[in-house]
Amino acid sequence: MTVSVSHVIFSSLLKIVAGMATVTLVGGAWWMLRGPDLSYVPEMAEHAVVLSDDHKIFVQKFEVTVAEWNQCHADGACDLELRAPAHEDPAFLPATGLNFVDVNQYLDWINRHSRHPFRLPTAEEWDFMAKDVLPEEPDPIFTDPALSWASSYLIEGLAPRRLVRQGSFSVSPEGIVDLDGSVWEWTEDCFAGDGGGSIDRDRCPAFFAGGEHVAAIPFLVRDPARGGCAVGSPPAHLGLRLVTNKEIKGGGV
Repeated sequence: MTVSVSHVIFSSLLKIVAGMATVTLVGGAWWMLRGPDLSYVPEMAEHAVVLSDDHKIFVQKFEVTVAEWNQCHADGACDLELRAPAHEDPAFLPATGLNFVDVNQYLDWINRHSRHPFRLPTAEEWDFMAKDVLPEEPDPIFTDPALSWASSYLIEGLAPRRLVRQGSFSVSPEGIVDLDGSVWEWTEDCFAGDGGGSIDRDRCPAFFAGGEHVAAIPFLVRDPARGGCAVGSPPAHLGLRLVTNKEIKGGGV
């Protein structure tokens, strides 16, 4: 009798576990079939960027704003809370003062809530999508720290270093705004040092940021003017812009 009862209990537990697994599987499939939540999807550029290998990427029209960033903070997913200067609208001011850890917190949050796979661009992708709006003669790359700190404040043609509202700079042919502005944008590419060897991304000490010149920024630096720059003149501000390989269509609730 004891064996029979135990068998019945064990069989019941197996059915319960199997049912939970089925519900989880179906729920996960339903989540994927629902499509993106457009209330979290940022405004994207009017046209895709067609790379040199004919691969397309879809790029956020503007940089992530202070208001968008603070939504992540309000949800408890981003540690850092940002404040716009007085008389500036956070809905139209780029989110800056962000290190690579901060940026990945935002990526995790936006991907989860938008139900869409956003990421940072690679350095090559960033250069390609900015090629039509960047100066023909970019700021030289200085590896000597003494020269890095003698940054190009007096060189004509560089974007102002003051943070200004979105839409203050150029628009690319695809409709991407402010790539030549005063905000340098994090990329996902690791800078492993002058040796150029490969390194585990989780152990990467610095990442490239795209702007009027290429800069490699230590991953914990939020203010490169104070924290330094691994390669290149210190950028004025550090922010981010999202890209995705997948075109955003429709949406679900």
